[in-house]
Amino acid sequence: MHFLDQAKIFIKSGWGGPGAVSFRREKYEEYGGPDGGNGGKGGDIIFEAVQGLNTLIDFRYTQHFKAQRGTPGMGKNRYGAGGKDLIIQVPVGTQILSDPKPIEGSEDEDGILDYEDQDILADFTEVGQRVTFLRGGDGGRGNMSYKTSTNRAPRQHGTGWPGQEMWVWLRLKLLADVGLVGMPNAGKSTLINQVTNTKAKVGAYAFTTTKPQLGVVLHKDREFVLADIPGLIAGAAEGVGIGDRFLGHIERCRVLLHLIDATVDDPVEAFQIVTDELAAYGEGLDEKPQIVALNKGDLLGPELMEDIAGQLRDQVGVEDVFIISGATGDGVGKLLDAILPILGEARAAARQEAQDDEDGTWSPL
Repeated sequence: MHFLDQAKIFIKSGWGGPGAVSFRREKYEEYGGPDGGNGGKGGDIIFEAVQGLNTLIDFRYTQHFKAQRGTPGMGKNRYGAGGKDLIIQVPVGTQILSDPKPIEGSEDEDGILDYEDQDILADFTEVGQRVTFLRGGDGGRGNMSYKTSTNRAPRQHGTGWPGQEMWVWLRLKLLADVGLVGMPNAGKSTLINQVTNTKAKVGAYAFTTTKPQLGVVLHKDREFVLADIPGLIAGAAEGVGIGDRFLGHIERCRVLLHLIDATVDDPVEAFQIVTDELAAYGEGLDEKPQIVALNKGDLLGPELMEDIAGQLRDQVGVEDVFIISGATGDGVGKLLDAILPILGEARAAARQEAQDDEDGTWSPL
């Protein structure tokens, strides 16, 4: 399955059905009168977060979504049926954003326009979460509803209210407990293959990973989701390399695992480059709990690895540096042991924050 984390789609709710113009024509009825029923309401556009989806690839092939129109009213005071709601299923972690419009008068010498910032219209963070995004139009009134004491035979009716329509962007931000970051060739794919059942591509060249990978880690009867993000290089925040597009997938990660290749010329500089790019991206990535691991210990001796770890502690102030080998698994157990308590604290803090938001009530005191 191909990975796609953003898509643009057109959505339109259903029109309301028109009301009916009808009069009773029954035997032995001296005065029939109007009996046209109202039209049915148009269908709503509903988004629902479902389990089992982790890509927006379906929206590459289907980009127009229209709900059903309401059924017209009929005689004998029969109301039209409502249009069927259209439920659009999206992965958990999907955001719905407005379609940015160009700013008038912002055109530069090359004819390039500036666009407005996108607004987040909905955010799906839980399985089963539903949002009625566009409401269908109400049905039109039948001529029976226009009957008054002075207008005994009305012939007017409502045509039905129009539905709503708009273009929106879908953006997927994967939900994971631990986000794996580092420069290209740091061994992130090798590590995630070592600790999960993921079959991430591994190669001896930069940017082997071109899309995020998810895996479930089972360690000491506890599970957590690990996300592998494509490598970052200097200037990624400005679009160099793959850029910072995939950093959005670790915005919701509770803990960051920073992997450093011990075989590069300057591991300290490699650490600093990634840290600077996280800070440049913003969204609080540089404030998340971060665990630093020095990888490829199988290629260097223990003394040299300890020397590099000491440089990280002294020059950039990293307190704990874990020495591991993603290829052989050496030191990975200790690394996972360190992740569990930090992740537990982060989860507890998130639950407490959610509880405070639910319990928070207005008070004049």
